[in-house]
Amino acid sequence: MNSMTSFKTPVVFFIFNRPDLTEIVFKAIAQAKPQKLFVIADGPRFPEDVEKCEKTRAIIETIDWDCKVFTHFSEHNLGCGWRIASGIDWVFSQVEEAIFFEDDTLPTPSFFHFCQTMLERYRDDERVMHINGDNFVNQDRTSYSYYFSKYMHCWGWASWRRAWKHFDYYMKTWSEFKKAGLLKYICKNRYEERYWRGVFDQMYEDPQLMNAWDFQWMYAIWSQGGLVIAPNKNLISNLGFNRSDAVHTYGNDPRSRLATTDIWEVSHPPFVVSNWEADRRTFDHIFRVQVDPLMKIRRRVSLMKQKYSFRT
Repeated sequence: MNSMTSFKTPVVFFIFNRPDLTEIVFKAIAQAKPQKLFVIADGPRFPEDVEKCEKTRAIIETIDWDCKVFTHFSEHNLGCGWRIASGIDWVFSQVEEAIFFEDDTLPTPSFFHFCQTMLERYRDDERVMHINGDNFVNQDRTSYSYYFSKYMHCWGWASWRRAWKHFDYYMKTWSEFKKAGLLKYICKNRYEERYWRGVFDQMYEDPQLMNAWDFQWMYAIWSQGGLVIAPNKNLISNLGFNRSDAVHTYGNDPRSRLATTDIWEVSHPPFVVSNWEADRRTFDHIFRVQVDPLMKIRRRVSLMKQKYSFRT
């Protein structure tokens, strides 16, 4: 199948102040012609952002297909953590399932079909909570079109309202989860466990520090024993690396050079079981390399708290 004539899943597009990238991703979305499009925009951080934000929002006005458009534009800057989290809340207050993009996440044409197929197949399966578009290790991990993982990625993804209801930006249950020692049942070794305990501790103490929402979503999935669908091929390119306006995508990151491949004919695995070997490789090659910067942030925050005696 390579036709999008039957595509009906709602699409969500997060935008901000990058009209050049927004236009590229918007053209890819336009090829799928979604019947419902939710556009969520953050407000300007600085005076010089005002014109950029206006130009970015104007791109949505060029829609030339039959589409119901819903907009949620913030006049003030909320930051990419809270803006995205609150935007997803808004979307799932109106629809049961959706596909999500940010302004720098460029999908392959088949990504829409892949997500819609997965959303329909696992709609009522409470075990499955998230659908990835990325395959960061970019290696065949199975003879089928996808496998199951514990690791969610958010550069093009999909989910259901029934899964998102477990999300909590402030991770209020983390303290109890940590005290019960449940992380050791999710992580395969102490190094991995220590890494994620450090990340979740930081997000619990101050989610605004890292301006994120995805770590909280990862925790929500793990706290429910949830699974993630991971495509056997990479379906998303991130266009935002090493730009002057990048927030989280910078440096010599292996994820910036990944090729993409379409998946039109979807073959389904017979078992719903997490692929631990793929997860190990994902941690070693994607998350583990970030451990030093994360630990430096935590040490810096700790020193600031001691010096100035305030809670960040």
